Amino acid sequence: MAAKTDTEVIIGGRVITLSGFESEEYLQKVASYLNSKLSECSQIEGFKHQPIDMQSIMVQLNISDDYFKAKKEIEDIQAQLDEKDKELYDLKHELIATQIKQENTEKKAQALKEELDETSKKLLLMEALQKNQNHDKNHDKKS
Repeated sequence: MAAKTDTEVIIGGRVITLSGFESEEYLQKVASYLNSKLSECSQIEGFKHQPIDMQSIMVQLNISDDYFKAKKEIEDIQAQLDEKDKELYDLKHELIATQIKQENTEKKAQALKEELDETSKKLLLMEALQKNQNHDKNHDKKS
């Protein structure tokens, strides 16, 4: 477990000590975010005229809004990632099926080539035998 970190930050013009197991840099980043939200809300007309508790609620609502928007964005990105994973899975299976078909086609082509070669040899042999027989017949007629 990481060591607990105490760091002084400025939030809303006040120096506050934050404690946590995160790094000092992270705690400063959190304080900076909170200050940006305070600044953003103070730009809203009438914000400064509201009671402190109402100002606090408005800042909390603003932060909650950011949280839920970020959460929704993560869910959307996760859904896109899941869809891409499914597409990739389908493409991999399609690729494997295509490779198997290609291998089978290549085997069939090789078998047909071998059959053609064998048939060609038989044809040449038959032609040679026929020429030999014709030659013998012609030779017998001359004799």
